[in-house]
Amino acid sequence: MAQTVTVLSYAGCSTCKKALKWLDAKGAKYTLRAIVAAPPTAAELREWIPASGLPVRKWLNTSGQSYRALGKEKVDAASDADLSEWLTRDGKLVKRPVVVLQGPSLKVLVGFRPEAYEADLRGLTAG
Repeated sequence: MAQTVTVLSYAGCSTCKKALKWLDAKGAKYTLRAIVAAPPTAAELREWIPASGLPVRKWLNTSGQSYRALGKEKVDAASDADLSEWLTRDGKLVKRPVVVLQGPSLKVLVGFRPEAYEADLRGLTAG
């Protein structure tokens, strides 16, 4: 099975812009998905969160308006199930970009760290 790359991104996000610029410079082939219009589904998150190696709380965009609107106290008191549900309803609450590498195995990258992209996207980029 060939590996596919899907990038969930928000056009107004500077981190997303940096990540897409990096991917484009490396010649990576990917499908772009607007995270606000199409946030992760509950089924996707059930697969993606474990594949990311991160707890659900690390999926929160803590610097965004959606997070501030909820308030730290409410977020701190929320269960992981609550947080996952909120992530499915509000793409701006999700830390981004989310890069989903689907193939023989599943790997999910949250946020943009060039060193992680370099390691996990090896073989999918031209250079």
